[in-house]
Amino acid sequence: MALVINDRVKETSTTQGTGTLNLAGAATGFITFVAGIATGNTTYYTIFEQGTANFEVGIGTVTDATPDTLSRDTVLSNSSGNTSKISFSAGTKDVFCTMPASKSVFLDASGDPVGAASAGFALAMAVAL
Repeated sequence: MALVINDRVKETSTTQGTGTLNLAGAATGFITFVAGIATGNTTYYTIFEQGTANFEVGIGTVTDATPDTLSRDTVLSNSSGNTSKISFSAGTKDVFCTMPASKSVFLDASGDPVGAASAGFALAMAVAL
């Protein structure tokens, strides 16, 4: 099992509660989690409940099944301001692959590294190159 990130991975789901999501197929112009991430792999995901302010960002595992599923293994953030699973209600949810800000490393306006590993990461990369 590998952590995989891919562009343009987006599906919908009508799953309610806090459990594993049943995925309903790719949104127009996007690919499925199974096609973009592959079964058994993990990815960063966002779930957004349409028509509400409810969202969840986390790490989940993709399963090729009938229907395909995405488990909600680790919640990184949510609309309640904590790391608990959101209990989604009836209705459509957008589910997509994302790159969480808390997991990224980037350069600030001064060119200094910011993020998960900060200066130590930049130094390690400079030595590796």
